Amino acid sequence: MTFSLDALRRWPDVEAPGLVATDAADRLLLDESALARRSARPGELVVIGDGYGALTLASAADGGRGIRVHQDPLTGERALAANAERFDLDRAFVSLPLSADLVRDARVVLLRLPRSLDALRDVAGLIAAHAADDVVVFAGGRVKHMTVAMNDVLRESFHRVDVTHARQKSRVLVARGAREGGDPVPRRATHDGIVVCAYGGAFAGAAIDIGTRFLLEHLPPLSGDDAAIDFACGTGVLATALALRHPHLRVLACDQSAAAVESARATAHANGVGDRIEVVRDDMLGAQPDESATFIALNPPFHSGSAVNEGIAPRMFADAARVLRPGGQLWTVWNSGLRYRPALERTVGPTRQIARNAKFTVTVSSRL
Repeated sequence: MTFSLDALRRWPDVEAPGLVATDAADRLLLDESALARRSARPGELVVIGDGYGALTLASAADGGRGIRVHQDPLTGERALAANAERFDLDRAFVSLPLSADLVRDARVVLLRLPRSLDALRDVAGLIAAHAADDVVVFAGGRVKHMTVAMNDVLRESFHRVDVTHARQKSRVLVARGAREGGDPVPRRATHDGIVVCAYGGAFAGAAIDIGTRFLLEHLPPLSGDDAAIDFACGTGVLATALALRHPHLRVLACDQSAAAVESARATAHANGVGDRIEVVRDDMLGAQPDESATFIALNPPFHSGSAVNEGIAPRMFADAARVLRPGGQLWTVWNSGLRYRPALERTVGPTRQIARNAKFTVTVSSRL
């Protein structure tokens, strides 16, 4: 099958079914960068933040080879791999972590602008530190998600930032003239005796979101025989708290976000429990065997990007039910307005309310 943006219409992503696999910002990025991309030699092109592969695959279809790619969500990385196989372009790129090897000596970078300024600062600093001196960064997004502050963040790492004309409610920032940059360093803050570390893009940053804080107040005591999981761990606050409270407990923390996984590892080590917390990047709990855990703590997301998506949590409940042993417990905190209790009862088992405040509800569901 020949690749075209029209052919790449939709990819059935498990997190947010029906999301369009390419949009006007992708098209504008490709048009604005066309000459630079086609002039790049193998290994000189980097793509960061490609949703489902449109930027990478269009560049490969234009002859690009040795393209280095980083996507924060594991679902996006898997969608790119599947779409690449579909169009026979799977040998044109390699997926890498957000590290020096991703951008070393790169001359052209395509970047979908992240919503988080800290995430943009991490990426821009990394490029400035390790890419070629003449690197050009094409950073695009939907106008409604862009702010003037993004220009200022790019200027911290580049001497010149130009702004393209808007098209179809999208715009591209073009950064040149790298200044001295640096590798990403997690932000740190201490809350109630827990050091929280967060790389750019991790949910809630170095703060503890109020839902997680409410769940922390009500977590039960566990024994060293329990197999505990911090599901959708974010910065790893719940996993770290469990390990600190129970010195003989081993904890698994998992998230599909690369930034979250690195943040959770940093949080665990900052609190001296890194040797008792295994942190993995996973789609849901896909790597965990059936009936392998006795305790799961979950603060489920209810957004996919900027859109509210109430379909995410029920799929997480189903995967938690699969992984829990009979009699195992899922402790969940959720925005009370979302009314998740019927889904928990139906998917996991008998569910009772542990606590409720003006905004959140904590429940425990027992696997039958």
